[in-house]
Amino acid sequence: MRTAYQYKLRPTKLQATEIDRWLSMLCAQYNYLLADRFNWYEQNRSPINACPLICHLPELRDHPDYYSQKKTLPQLKKSRPWYAEIYSQVLQDVVKRVKVTFDRFLKRDSNGNRSGRPRFKPRSRYRTFTYPQIKEGCLQDKLINLPMLGKVKVILHRPLPDGFKVKTASVTKKADGLYLTLSLEDKTVPEIKPDINPDKITGIDVGLKEFLTTSEGETVAIPQYYRKAQKHLRVIQKRVSRRKKGSNRRQKAVKQLGKQHKKVADKRKDFHFKTANYLLSKYDVIAVEDLNVKGLARTRLAKSVLDAGWSSFLSILTNKAVNAGLLVVVVSAYNTSQDCSNCGEKVPKKLHIRWHDCPHCGCCLDRDHNAAINIKNRAVGLTFLKRNAS
Repeated sequence: MRTAYQYKLRPTKLQATEIDRWLSMLCAQYNYLLADRFNWYEQNRSPINACPLICHLPELRDHPDYYSQKKTLPQLKKSRPWYAEIYSQVLQDVVKRVKVTFDRFLKRDSNGNRSGRPRFKPRSRYRTFTYPQIKEGCLQDKLINLPMLGKVKVILHRPLPDGFKVKTASVTKKADGLYLTLSLEDKTVPEIKPDINPDKITGIDVGLKEFLTTSEGETVAIPQYYRKAQKHLRVIQKRVSRRKKGSNRRQKAVKQLGKQHKKVADKRKDFHFKTANYLLSKYDVIAVEDLNVKGLARTRLAKSVLDAGWSSFLSILTNKAVNAGLLVVVVSAYNTSQDCSNCGEKVPKKLHIRWHDCPHCGCCLDRDHNAAINIKNRAVGLTFLKRNAS
């Protein structure tokens, strides 16, 4: 099992300057390797249904792949000696990033569509470098030993879990400073709780009126962090747009804007974790809808949907459930709000109608509560099927 722990770094001024220099050089190398792949791709492709009568063939060369580009790094260090000051495995990881990016571009998805063309990164958008391997015991006494950077101070707000081994370390530059992300591995696989209590199964319906409603009728209020901060963000955004591009004053305003956006994102993430912990402490099985959040983010409700962060919450809930040996069951979202949870008959209603009133059986309850009960009912059968299969 893999998990990630993130800590704030407190480097010295010399270390912070060196990290910035590394990021600048790695960004240039990333763009160079990506351009090399694009040049080969443009020069060697041809339509399968047409061929020009006069062909101007370029100089033939092998397709640049992960290994051939990796072999160019020793020559890079000879021609540009300052690249030798970067730890070798960090430089090799850039080649891997280019490979993953370009392969994703060439590989088609399940619908046969190709993903967007990879972009060349400006310096401001290249923020992370990774140590693919790091020595055991690198973290001691609130200091981490990063090769060729030295010992860097870390704010350990929580200890590393017992039994986990540090596999990789990534340094990321964010709006409010530098962060260290440790990827941890534990070879033990958490098992699903064998004695699932049938009374501890619930369904949740996420929404925009309430963040979620359980099948028991319990609701969690939606915080709307972005909408509450929108007025302040608008003031800072105007400050950015009024200042001259490339000036120091504009850079300061951009940094201030980034800090405010990060503060909003951190509040939302903290809310998601606390809500997930609360639900998992109370229930053994949680049923959720299979939502097309990407599609909903293209509608008029886009701002509210993205502010709620349903995808992030459901991802956090699923990961924490796996670690705790509990279950998150995904069911179809089709007609969960329209079907009556008591008799099963379809009761059509538009989105603005927030009350479910069934003319067939007389069931009357909140629309979201009705949907949550339907989600739970659909999950009950799936839950016991999974238990029997395992």
